[in-house]
Amino acid sequence: MSQTRFDIQTAAVIGAGTMGRGIVMSLANAGVKVLWLDNNPAMLEQALGVVADTYAHNVRQGRIDEAQAEARRACISKADGYQALADVDLVIEAVYENLELKQAIFRELDAIVKPTGILASNTSALDIDAIAAATRRPEQVVGLHFFSPAHIMKLLEIVRGAKTSAAVLEASTALGKRMGKVSVIAGNCQGFIGNRMLATYVREARAMLLEGAYPYQVDAALQGFGFAMGPFRMYDVVGIDLEWRARELAGEGQDDPYVQIDNRLCELGRFGQKSRQGYYRYAEGSRQAEHDPQVDALVQRESERLGYQRRDIGTEEILERCLLALVNEGAKILQEGMAESSTDIDTVYLNGYGFPAEVGGPMTWADRQGLPAIHDRLRALAERHGEHWKPAELIESLATVGGRFVDFKKKEA
Repeated sequence: MSQTRFDIQTAAVIGAGTMGRGIVMSLANAGVKVLWLDNNPAMLEQALGVVADTYAHNVRQGRIDEAQAEARRACISKADGYQALADVDLVIEAVYENLELKQAIFRELDAIVKPTGILASNTSALDIDAIAAATRRPEQVVGLHFFSPAHIMKLLEIVRGAKTSAAVLEASTALGKRMGKVSVIAGNCQGFIGNRMLATYVREARAMLLEGAYPYQVDAALQGFGFAMGPFRMYDVVGIDLEWRARELAGEGQDDPYVQIDNRLCELGRFGQKSRQGYYRYAEGSRQAEHDPQVDALVQRESERLGYQRRDIGTEEILERCLLALVNEGAKILQEGMAESSTDIDTVYLNGYGFPAEVGGPMTWADRQGLPAIHDRLRALAERHGEHWKPAELIESLATVGGRFVDFKKKEA
């Protein structure tokens, strides 16, 4: 199939949840005909209603006219079952994060969709190769990781599996451009580029809560640096309970000290904005995060229960640990060839994670600090907080020769 050129004119989306709705609108807005499938007919009907309401709202706001809204609605059709997807050029699966479920869906799609059809998963972290292995066309399986809300967020991570063909990556990039997305090709690793780095950043933020900081202090420091929102406001927006429920479902991870504050909040029904209280509280109908002293008291109780001696943690330390966590993980991603360049890593963080545009992205920020200085600061953190702070090998080697991330290009295999 290496000489095949894929021209995506028709698509199907499986799943009528929040992500599915956003992906369907992204495709329809670009004029792509979309078949929409969900195993719950009532949920699909409801989702079609939400899409229609969204377009009507856009017309009222003057963003599009009625003719454009009608053209977009006309691109979307219900599919009665998998058999209806036989002739589409692309299928995007957007069901919840469960590997066995996704493999079962891809097995079924592989048997039905035409041989030249591309099969894509909207997974945010699962192994694309494990999903592709359920098919006889792994070269035509790709990750298309949209960010929520998918019809608004610009970033698209295109995840290449071990066997994904260059032509499929090219077609995916062309589709991303047609949808008005900023596309970055990522390697297949846990969390890809964005969420892999986010995990280390959030770990430090959570660690500092146990050591002596409070959520509002951490968020204020990062928002002061220029982030659109700090990590705890972010969790309130997306829902603190998503990771909590995923840990419950997986039957592991709930004992990790770093998630105990999240667990206590979820046990109290404090899931974030949707329940009007999470790390912050929210007035009826408002998205304005208000400081809640009850959360400070909960944080203090929990850290003392876990045996921490609390201390004052200032803005400088918060920024140092959160930013250097991003940079060190970004360097590992770069040295492993999971990103094509440091510019791609910055693109992900500028377009999907609210990193301040004027700073230029985490890797540009590090280059401006000078990698010898970054190396020394990481070594100092390793001495104080443990070996997980050991500088990435790429930082070691670039610092030695006075190099920069921006000049580093991954070696072709």
